[in-house]
Amino acid sequence: MMKFNQPYYILNISPWPILMAFNSFNFMISNIMIMNFKFNMISMMNLMLMIIISILWWRDIIRESTFQGNHNFYIMNLIKLSMILFIISELFLFISFFWNFLHNSLAPSIDIGLNWPPKNINFFNPLMIPLLNTIILLTSSFTITLSHFYTLNNLKKKSSMFLNMTIILSIYFLYLQTLEYKQANFTFSDSIFGSSFYMATGFHGMHVIIGTIFLIINMMRMINMHFSFMHHISFELSIWYWHFIDIIWLFLYMTFYWWNN
Repeated sequence: MMKFNQPYYILNISPWPILMAFNSFNFMISNIMIMNFKFNMISMMNLMLMIIISILWWRDIIRESTFQGNHNFYIMNLIKLSMILFIISELFLFISFFWNFLHNSLAPSIDIGLNWPPKNINFFNPLMIPLLNTIILLTSSFTITLSHFYTLNNLKKKSSMFLNMTIILSIYFLYLQTLEYKQANFTFSDSIFGSSFYMATGFHGMHVIIGTIFLIINMMRMINMHFSFMHHISFELSIWYWHFIDIIWLFLYMTFYWWNN
């Protein structure tokens, strides 16, 4: 087949998109089965398949970018654009959580006694674990920015050191979030207040887990010398995602923790 000079990279035939589509559909059906029949074996199998397909799909992307050199600067700009659109879509997800919270907190219904928080709910002290978690995430933003700075200056040891610090801080944040949930005296089923709080903070925690995995993968790639000071788009996108998580947490802290008190 003849090849012509053009800025696009023509993808090879890959089985992963169709397999991921079928598996995602099966995962949705299995989650419905959990809610109706309390049977989660199929859901766990679909989740494992989703993880395996994702790993193999990302492996192929790493190969075509790092080892085959198919991702030129034009392709990198398109990947950055797709990441921006993805972050915007995630932003609107959290906007719906904030909208729900502010609507119910500013005009609490009679179903919860016209009070916000409802009676008999002792909420967290915002100056305890929530404030510590805020400091941890702000510090992690600083360390990941330093890691990127040292990558741009081709100082890989220092970049690796600060990236490790960011990963440790993210794991510490998740530990404190779990500790906070264990200390809570209300649950997801405690009126609109409990469901609003756990949905918003739970989804944010899920994003922190995804961001931590993203950083760990980039840490492994950094150790294997996959990045240079000019070509490290995967690392750069993980930084964008981490800053997005930090900004969302600041709004969560100001509304769900500070506003409630």
